[in-house]
Amino acid sequence: MKALDGLDPVFERRARLAISVLLARHGEISFARFKQQLELTDGNLGAQLRKLEEAGCIDLRRDFVERKPVTWYRLTKDGRKALDRHLRALQAVIAAAG
Repeated sequence: MKALDGLDPVFERRARLAISVLLARHGEISFARFKQQLELTDGNLGAQLRKLEEAGCIDLRRDFVERKPVTWYRLTKDGRKALDRHLRALQAVIAAAG
């Protein structure tokens, strides 16, 4: 099926797709907020965020809020484009299914 060719392996994991969709909707999200929203362990969430960062899909910045470190994430331009392509491919697969 041709539509499957458009799927990006970076977004094949449910957690990475969810992270990317949340970032597309909200712009910037903290690690703690992701953990709360997605109910993932620190290790699993960190690994998924690292994969997205290594793929060039997200950027991070570190900040301090009330003297506590906070890490914020956002989609890069390339990450947004890749997510949009992936979502279009998913829509094509769904449409092909009938």
